[in-house]
Amino acid sequence: MELNGKIVELLPEKSGQSAKGTWRKQEYILETEGQYPKKICFMVWGDKIDDFALKQGDQVAVSIDIESREYNGRWYTDIKAWQVKRGEQQDNYQSAPASNSGPVDFSTDQSYNSSPLDDEIPF
Repeated sequence: MELNGKIVELLPEKSGQSAKGTWRKQEYILETEGQYPKKICFMVWGDKIDDFALKQGDQVAVSIDIESREYNGRWYTDIKAWQVKRGEQQDNYQSAPASNSGPVDFSTDQSYNSSPLDDEIPF
């Protein structure tokens, strides 16, 4: 999947020790563009933090993996970036389908906008 937008916030880097050694994690807030922008928190692990060197205000296209896991009866979801392209600017959130036929624009795909109330509700 791919997210397009602007980095609006960098959260403090976290690090620690595990049985496998030292780990580092950096979280970023990306704001999509379009009529109803969304803010999405994604994370980068380890050396990719330095490789991507993201800064507030960067326009990016972020390739991500989404994974959920259960712990003590609660579910937690991670959005992990594995690739970042700078200077990519799109009008809104896009997702690349599994068929690799290109990005899907959810704002114009009528299968996602089939409700007659869509024009009245701003979310």
